[in-house]
Amino acid sequence: MKKSASAHWSGGIKDGQGTISTDTKVLREAPYGFKSRFEDGAGTNPEELIAAAHAACYSMALSLGLGNAGLTADSIDTQATVTLEKDGDGFSITAVHLACKANVPGADADTFDKIAQATKLGCPVSKVLKATITLDASLES
Repeated sequence: MKKSASAHWSGGIKDGQGTISTDTKVLREAPYGFKSRFEDGAGTNPEELIAAAHAACYSMALSLGLGNAGLTADSIDTQATVTLEKDGDGFSITAVHLACKANVPGADADTFDKIAQATKLGCPVSKVLKATITLDASLES
């Protein structure tokens, strides 16, 4: 299975503009640029998209892990925060923090934590990232 997206950029780094599109058209020429990436300008940015992908992947993978343990979540809410830091002449994504709250009937805290921590390492987006990935997972009742 292969999924793809594309980006177009024109102009310099600070005055240029770009668009991002996905084959599914969920994103269709979504604007991005210096201001949306490094300031508070309108549009998206690569780090926000990585965060969205990681949060979605983690939530789905946690559902799978819970299911393998005979549990079904009523809800899983995950927020991913991507850290972009200056690295020499450029920048690097140095960390991703996942914050997950899940309502899982019948789950005890130890079982949930074991599955949540294993999912942090095993979700496909976690595997592709070289950044340090941390997690706060809480089981709600």
